[in-house]
Amino acid sequence: MIGRELALALRDAGLVWHPESGDRFQLDLPDAVESEVEADVFTVSEMTIEPQAFSSDTVLGFNGTTEWALDSVSIGDVVWLPREDQLRELLRGAFRALRRLDDAFEVEIELGGEPRRFEHPEVAEAYGLALLELIGRSR
Repeated sequence: MIGRELALALRDAGLVWHPESGDRFQLDLPDAVESEVEADVFTVSEMTIEPQAFSSDTVLGFNGTTEWALDSVSIGDVVWLPREDQLRELLRGAFRALRRLDDAFEVEIELGGEPRRFEHPEVAEAYGLALLELIGRSR
């Protein structure tokens, strides 16, 4: 799972989230909730937090098991924290390799026939940085 800062950058770059069971997210409601609540990580689950698709929006419904009063939140008011496998899948055909370095991981992708490498101590973050570059180039 990537950190909030990279997740926000990916969302702002245009990454679209279609919530599925097991996905993790954080609230992004700076004026409506306390910062401690915004730091909490939630998991989509049919029993506790369920995506509900409407014609105008997707809403995440909290089914009465959370410790504070929140019935539902629009998908636009959360930030998705994709897992390593989801990030790798989103790279699709651009992904070339994952390497373990002495103190980091290196993800290699190919863009425009040229290899690009992204290093980070956390493997998910390295994948996320590569995806951010891919999204930025495809705009």
